[in-house]
Amino acid sequence: MAEQKAPRATSNRSTTPVSDTFKEYISSSWADRPEAEVSPAEQAPFAAARRAKLSALHPGKRLVLPAGQAKVRSNDTDYPYRAHAAFSHLTGWGADTVPGSVLVLEPTADGHDATLYFRASAGRDSDEFYANPEIGEFWIGPRPSLAEVGAVLGLATRDLADFEAVVAASDADTLLVRGADADLTRRVDALVETAPDLETVDTAADRAAALDVLTRDVSELRLVKDPYEIAEMRAAVAATKRGFDDVIADFGDIVAHTRGERLVEGTFNRRARADGNTVGYDTIAASGDHACILHWTRNDGAVKPGDLILIDAGIELESLYTADITRTLPVSGRFSDVQRLVYEAVLEAADAAFSIVKPGIRFREVHATAMAVIAEKTAEWGFLPVSAEESLKPEAQYHRRYMVHGTSHHLGIDVHDCAAARRDLYLDGVVEEGMVFTIEPGLYFQPDDLTVPEEFRGIGVRIEDDILVTADGAENLSIAIPRTAGDVEAWIARQAG
Repeated sequence: MAEQKAPRATSNRSTTPVSDTFKEYISSSWADRPEAEVSPAEQAPFAAARRAKLSALHPGKRLVLPAGQAKVRSNDTDYPYRAHAAFSHLTGWGADTVPGSVLVLEPTADGHDATLYFRASAGRDSDEFYANPEIGEFWIGPRPSLAEVGAVLGLATRDLADFEAVVAASDADTLLVRGADADLTRRVDALVETAPDLETVDTAADRAAALDVLTRDVSELRLVKDPYEIAEMRAAVAATKRGFDDVIADFGDIVAHTRGERLVEGTFNRRARADGNTVGYDTIAASGDHACILHWTRNDGAVKPGDLILIDAGIELESLYTADITRTLPVSGRFSDVQRLVYEAVLEAADAAFSIVKPGIRFREVHATAMAVIAEKTAEWGFLPVSAEESLKPEAQYHRRYMVHGTSHHLGIDVHDCAAARRDLYLDGVVEEGMVFTIEPGLYFQPDDLTVPEEFRGIGVRIEDDILVTADGAENLSIAIPRTAGDVEAWIARQAG
């Protein structure tokens, strides 16, 4: 086997021996490895059904779905690898995906043949396994065999080197998920001179959309979850509850530390690594007026008695499905009168939104229902210069000063799942059985906001749950994580005591 150099090999500081004596010695006297006992994965038939749906959308087209390459964090150090959502959804390969893998659906007379290309394990007659720090076995561990992965996922497999022939054959009938692998996208784009319906496209933006139709379609395939996905979502929520339990149990140490928010993050992340793959997104541990910063992830502040702490966190499983939960907790264990007032207003908005969820409504109605409560409460408290009815008019929206974000987003293998779906299937889409999305209203009164009384300033509250649409309504998948003010206080007393 030819010597394989790592693309980012550090030859200027390498001390790997290069003598023939060393190469001969390190390549010898290795025990035979037993064949791994494998069986088809639970998700394999579900992934096959998803591929069949995609195949029906694009007859006669070659479909290329990359897992993506590792991303550099610093010099030759990478971020933890995570395969592109579309790749994992259509293969069933999750946290153990080999970087650089590609799924190809090659058109046939009656559909498509699916082949998974990935870098197979190197033999001990190659210097890759000890001399290549990017992909070598001594550095990152052994890779699975083609046969092993094929048996687990129910897919034909080929070595990644064979994928070059697919790239060379790329033409106008090739569709690529273009956001997954920038280098591969450039190479394929250079060969694809036309695209479907491109003769009717006038603008560069429309041309890009035509080229990226596969990205849109694989995103829309995930709008409705199958039974395997729903089971994974339940498991992710259950693990996330354990993470919240851990945080509350550590409140003593958290409050005692000058950067208690970091301890919240660390405690939750420990559970994520123990019970899942990792966190589904950067944990928000926002205490005091940090809770008014919607995406506060610096998490470098103190957690002080008397304050609220807003924790937005979710555990991602090995399958890559994640929960997304927010709870706002009184650090001392009891809400003050003003904190409770705000909290119960947010809870009322969340409950109102949940109450309308059922198949057949428009997704945007969930947000509108929550916003009606937010407008009503802020008007009732005298914070708006107009009535709630006036504020809700599109040209007004005064109440949105205190909640500028949306109420819901789809959830699944990505925390903001289905993000490339068309507006008429997402925001303006009809809600269907099997959809999973969040409901997460909030109220945020900035510490320097002169439109609210001083006692409200610096209070931020969000309550977020993960919702499954059922045949005749909805199920709150995270209902077991306490959410009423009284239940939250009892939860803290129970866990922290």
